Amino acid sequence: MTPSPRLPRLALARPAQHPLADTVRKAGWLPVPYAFTSLRRTGAAPPMPLDRADALLVLSPSGAQAAAGLLPAGMTCLAQGAGTADALGREDLDVHLPAEARAEALWELLQGRFPRGGEFVLVRGERSREYLEVATKGSVWRLHAWVTHCEAAREPFPPLPEVEAVLALSPTQAEILAPLSGHLQRFAWGEAAAEAFARAGAPAHAHCEPKPSLLWAMLAQHLAAQEDPKEESPC
Repeated sequence: MTPSPRLPRLALARPAQHPLADTVRKAGWLPVPYAFTSLRRTGAAPPMPLDRADALLVLSPSGAQAAAGLLPAGMTCLAQGAGTADALGREDLDVHLPAEARAEALWELLQGRFPRGGEFVLVRGERSREYLEVATKGSVWRLHAWVTHCEAAREPFPPLPEVEAVLALSPTQAEILAPLSGHLQRFAWGEAAAEAFARAGAPAHAHCEPKPSLLWAMLAQHLAAQEDPKEESPC
C-alpha cells in the first residue's frame, strides 16, 4: 500500500481545536500549535470618564476582560463578536452585536444605533489595525482609544517547532517570526502583518485579509501551485 503523503506543517499561534486550525486543515496543511506570544495588560486608565461616554466599543475578548471590571452598570457596549460579548462577563451591561464579527460590521452597528454621532470609548490592543479610527476620522462619531493590552514574546521563549511554514496573525508575531523563519514559507494574516515581515527583511510569500475564508483560499492556492507540475521550471 502506498503511504499517504505527509501534509506540510504550518506553525500557528492557536490551539489545535481553534477554528483557524480547522481552516488550515481544510486547506491541506497540518497546523502545529505554537504559543510564542502572550497578551499583557497595559494598566492604562480610560481616556475619558466612562459614565460620560455614549457607548463602549470592544474589539476582542482580551480587551473585554481588561475593561469589564471598570464599566458602570447599564453602559451600552458594542462588542465585535459573541466571544467578546461573553468575555465581558456582566449581566448588567447593555450589550449589542453586529451582523458579522468584523470591525466593518461594528462600524455599521455604531452608525445605526447612534445616527447623530457622539463620544465613544474604543477598547483595543496596542497594535490593532485601527480600522475604526480611520473610518470615523473627522466625523460626528468621536472615538477615544483605550489601549488595554499588548502582545509580547513569551518568556522563556519556546523554540520554533519543525515546520515548513509559519503564519503571523499580527505585526508583533511577524516581527518575532521573521528572523526565525529562514528558508520557511511565510504567510501573513492581514496587510499589517505582511508589512511587518517586510520591515524585518523577510517578506511574506503571501498574505490575505483577516477572514478565515481568505486564509483557506491563500493556503490552498499556495499549496496547489507548489504541487502543479506546470508551475515547475522547464529547466
